[in-house]
Amino acid sequence: MEKKMNGLSPELIIHPGETLKEILEDREMSQRELANRIGLTEPYISNIVNGVKSITISLAKKLEYALGVEANFWINLQSNYEKELSDYEEVNSITVEEISVISKIRDLITYMKEIGFLSEENNKTMLVIELRRILKVSNLTNIPHVCNNGAYRLAQADTLDPYVLFTWLRICDLIVEQSKDLKNFLDIEKLKDKLPEIRSLMFEEFKIIKERLKNIFSECGINFAIVKNFKGAPVQGVINRKADNTLSLIMTNRGKYADIFWFTLFHEIGHIIYNDFDKSLIDYEKLENENEDKANEFSANELIDRDKYNKFLLERDYSIAKISVFCNINKIPSFVLIGRLQKEKHIAYNLYGKEKVKYN
Repeated sequence: MEKKMNGLSPELIIHPGETLKEILEDREMSQRELANRIGLTEPYISNIVNGVKSITISLAKKLEYALGVEANFWINLQSNYEKELSDYEEVNSITVEEISVISKIRDLITYMKEIGFLSEENNKTMLVIELRRILKVSNLTNIPHVCNNGAYRLAQADTLDPYVLFTWLRICDLIVEQSKDLKNFLDIEKLKDKLPEIRSLMFEEFKIIKERLKNIFSECGINFAIVKNFKGAPVQGVINRKADNTLSLIMTNRGKYADIFWFTLFHEIGHIIYNDFDKSLIDYEKLENENEDKANEFSANELIDRDKYNKFLLERDYSIAKISVFCNINKIPSFVLIGRLQKEKHIAYNLYGKEKVKYN
């Protein structure tokens, strides 16, 4: 059986009937007399005084006439009592099992505090209540049931933590909801026109890359953000289409290698251009299907011209000198070609490590 956590003391929650009792005693008015004045029965008044019945708006008006105490006073008393009672019930519905979820998403909680989505509250009971509201679940232990639906099931079970993934995706939603700087509605043709400009950013520092990408995608009707990745959420990218035909593209920077970042970015752009998703797409690592293959091919060809790359492979000279010449001629950073050669196992992953760029 689930263990309940200790919450607020019910003794501190005052029913408005106690205030009515005090006023009657101060005025030396019996419950029977009050009942006669307002046209109700004595047992009815007794139930109110003993906290069994509530003070309705209708009764509050009657008390205003009989006692000279404004109706709003009684209405507010009743409202405050019900709010405190609701808070008490909410706190005391929290179980040890629900508290334990905090430890599963501890790193994400820290991240949400850093970016302003969570208060600095450290009391676990209050933190659970705040997380319920942010994650939009009535109980944190319901999260795995939500993660059993739809696209969540596409990820490999051995690398996915449903609590981490669900919370991470909710953070993505909050970031998109916070962004209000879209310059246009979704424009695929403009996105295609912007591809050369996007490629040119590969030579820039990561801080500049992030800001420029945000502006470029905004012009195309796409909200763009890079969200910190966490173990348990093996996501490369998330694409969501809104009802107003705007789009959001969220990326992670898993592994921090620049070649992986750019391949993933163009992979997601490929999904958008080909429109091979419905309302949303969660791109997991190592996910394989026809759409993924098509997006991979798009990314590879956008980064390096296919014919020129195949010609380079035919020469079978993968020295750093040859790589540098090829990249200079084709105006691409050397890390893009090195990463491609490593991925396709033409060269070892530990070769030319100094040439590989990392984005922190």
